[in-house]
Amino acid sequence: MTTKETRRLKIKKGIRGKISGTPERPRLTVFRSNKQIYAQVIDDTTGKTLAAASSLKLEDKAAPMKELAAKVGEMIAKNAQEAGVQAVVFDRNGYLYHGRIKELADAARNSGLKF
Repeated sequence: MTTKETRRLKIKKGIRGKISGTPERPRLTVFRSNKQIYAQVIDDTTGKTLAAASSLKLEDKAAPMKELAAKVGEMIAKNAQEAGVQAVVFDRNGYLYHGRIKELADAARNSGLKF
């Protein structure tokens, strides 16, 4: 019997086997919990986090989850561009590409990050 979490981890393992962050195109990974959403830009060759953003740093925590995800997407795009990153590879981390994950990705794309 598989749970949602083990299913997600199986999907994540398949995704991570195919994509990897390089210095030219680091990996934008997303983690979503029940209350928060986090995003990191990671260079896998050195194992360094180049930029990070989360909904913990936002003032308006009472906003709908999709709006928080969009704000985090804008924040991660801004932080990545400040770190000199223009293009990334998107790692949805085993989550389905809809809802909060899609909102974060669209907001990051609209803020100038290419993927």
